[in-house]
Amino acid sequence: MRETEAVANARREMEICNACRYCEGFCAVFPAVELRRAFSAGDLSYLANLCHNCRGCYYACQYAPPHEWGINVPRTLATLRAESYAEYAWPKGFGQVFERNGTLVSLVTALAIAVVLILTMLVNTPDNLFAAHAVAPGAFFTVIPLWAMQVVGIASFGYALVALWMGARNFWKDAGPQDRPGIVALVIALWDVLTLKNLGGGGNGCNDNSERFSMRRRWLHHAMFYGFMLCFAATCTGFVYHSFLGWSAPYAFASAPVLLGTVGGVLLLIGTVGLFAMKLVDDPMPSVRRLLGGDVALLMLLALASLTGLVLLALRGTGGMGIALAVHLGFILALFLALPYSKMVHGVYRSAALLRRATERNMKPLGGE
Repeated sequence: MRETEAVANARREMEICNACRYCEGFCAVFPAVELRRAFSAGDLSYLANLCHNCRGCYYACQYAPPHEWGINVPRTLATLRAESYAEYAWPKGFGQVFERNGTLVSLVTALAIAVVLILTMLVNTPDNLFAAHAVAPGAFFTVIPLWAMQVVGIASFGYALVALWMGARNFWKDAGPQDRPGIVALVIALWDVLTLKNLGGGGNGCNDNSERFSMRRRWLHHAMFYGFMLCFAATCTGFVYHSFLGWSAPYAFASAPVLLGTVGGVLLLIGTVGLFAMKLVDDPMPSVRRLLGGDVALLMLLALASLTGLVLLALRGTGGMGIALAVHLGFILALFLALPYSKMVHGVYRSAALLRRATERNMKPLGGE
């Protein structure tokens, strides 16, 4: 991590927090701070990604604005977190896209939908595109060939996975040397990821827009996360059905892929729309307003990918199926392309930070005698 103004400010605040320690019970960040006597840029990047932005420390801090020290840990770490996304992005030059992330996600989405729609129209006659295809095996592939779905999907998603892995690798190396994670650390980190424990702040929830505690943000993140994972499970189940059992989509409503996708789509829609609504009433003081565009763009992309999937389910067997399929696949393509260069990377880096935290729990303070 390069030395920047955000790094210098984060170091100043962490040194003050390390002397004060009033907030040590709020989340995983402050116990990790206490292990350090000095803060390298890599340490600060790790702490920034360990932060879940519950904001309890901001409302509890006696040195927060209007105090002359102006301690604002949530805003400071959010700024540094955004810089770390750009720093660790792969390939290296692509990190610049995080500076205008909202614009990028919007343009990629519009372009992906336009390309898929145009190509779908070029390979179909109007009679076939707007025909009411029966809900029978292979109906989708009469509109968009299976090979085209497979080639584009595997290439775009495969690239996203490689880019995310390389970014996580860069983050892990930058955070400094440490012991290799053991089984216990892996289990602890996985539990922290799956339960989103740190979105509970000190146990009472997050401070969304005031000093009042609430679990609303945690539950909405649960809905979004598990909705996304159920949709991914639906895709994997469909792959097994088609590749190993010889059953082609679309599937019956009572089938595993459709049930998983429907429940996941509804949960994803609830989570993304709910989090978007919360951003409209957030306290602007502990947040970074210039990052709002990228956050909102990703939430809307996830919401529309989910919504168009549910619409496609409803329009199967009608003349609207062809267009609905093309639009839905356009959103999915945009999601895959934007994945390594959007706010979605925070899940990867935060999981890596939680694993590092679980690994160093029994360590003595760093940088001491």
